[in-house]
Formats: sequence, structure tokens, C-alpha cells
Amino acid sequence: MSRTDTITDWLKAKLTTTGATGFAFGLSGGIDSAVVARLCQIAAPGHVLGVLLPCYSQAEDEADARLVADAFALPIVRVDLTRTFDAITNVLDDALKAPVAVNVVDIKQRLPRVNIKPRLRMTSLYFVANSMNYLVAGTGNRSEITLGYYTKYGDGGVDLLPIGNLLKSEVRALARELGVPARVIDKPPTAGLWPGQTDEAEMGFTYDMLEKYLRDGAAAVPADVATRIEQLKAASDHKRALPPVAPV
Repeated sequence: MSRTDTITDWLKAKLTTTGATGFAFGLSGGIDSAVVARLCQIAAPGHVLGVLLPCYSQAEDEADARLVADAFALPIVRVDLTRTFDAITNVLDDALKAPVAVNVVDIKQRLPRVNIKPRLRMTSLYFVANSMNYLVAGTGNRSEITLGYYTKYGDGGVDLLPIGNLLKSEVRALARELGVPARVIDKPPTAGLWPGQTDEAEMGFTYDMLEKYLRDGAAAVPADVATRIEQLKAASDHKRALPPVAPV
């Protein structure tokens, strides 16, 4: 059985067991969302919806999302979250002015603000999905999930993960099989959190290095890369687990 058949059969089974009728997903213009979109469409033809969720996003990302939608004849809706983002960040900035001095140049201080974007997208996706009796299909892959390279209760807030067991190279190979446009397959992976941001620059190593580590172990990569990967894994354990409950 092909990988496509395995995943689409699994998706069909999830619809049966949950009583949902289809899938909603964010369509970002990236390879992961394109692959998830096509897999969901194969599993539930006529019962999928791609949601474009721009929020100070790059124009080329929306163009690529529309390219994917056109390639697969996907129905889409567009929800512009820019004004919502401005409204909530203005209120939060005002609330923190007195007690906290925030240095937005520091990346650790930048993340609370940019993480609002995926959390607004999650809220919007669930509104759309719940309104249609659909499931929210996440776009995380094994490489990202291993590192916790996603926003907790943001792009990590989904009902299921069709490509959660696929490494980035496997996602790329599946994208070619599914007919994802080459422009989307070949673009540098990015979460689109700020202009010029790329996954590999933020992680501090390449996806190829990460895959060597995951396939062959720590000895297959330089020691500093293995240490970095292990630090990221440990620091993100909380993202891959339910919230801890205090014993009583």
C-alpha cells in the first residue's frame, strides 16, 4: 500500500469514528499545508476547505497558497487577521507598559507577540471547522514535532496530524507524487512569523542534519548539532504532552 493510501485511509477512518464530515486546514503557501490539503481532499472529496489566514504575511505566501488551491481545485475562504492582531497586541502592550519593559529586539521577547498569529489562526480554524462539522487537520511533520517547532495552542492546536510521522524529506517526496506545484516544493521552509524568517536559520541547523540525527542517532551529526537538537527536544517536551495535573 502506498503512503498516500495509508494516510488517506486513516483520514477516512477518523471521519467515521468522530462523526465529522470533512476537513478544514490552514493553507499557508508552504509544502506541508499543500500536502495535507491534497491528502484531505483525496480522503474526503467535496468536503474540505482551505483557509487563508493572512496576518502581516508575505504577499508571495498568499500567492503560493492560491496556486495550490488552483492546482487541486480546492475551495478556500480568506480570513484577514491583521486588524484583529493589531487590536489584541495594542491592548496587551498597554497592559504591560507599567510593570514590564519589553525589548522587542530580543528574539525571546519577540516570540510572545508573533505567537499570537498562530493562536489567532487556530481560533479561526476551529470556528470554521466547528461550523461545518469538520476536523482541523494540522500540518506539522515529524521533524517539527520532534523539536517542538510550532506554537503551543497555535499551529499545534489541531484535531489530527496527517503527516506527523513524515520527515521533511519524506513530505517533499510525497509532494512530488501528489503534484504539488514545484514553486511550493522548492521554496525555503518558513513559519512566516516575521519577514525573512526561515526554519533552518531559527533552528540553527539544516533539516538534513536533523534527519540524520533522527534516522541514525547522535553519532551521525556533529556533537554541537546533536546537543542543540537534544536541548530543543527537552525544552519542548511540554508541547507534546497534556498539561500536568497536580496529585491530590
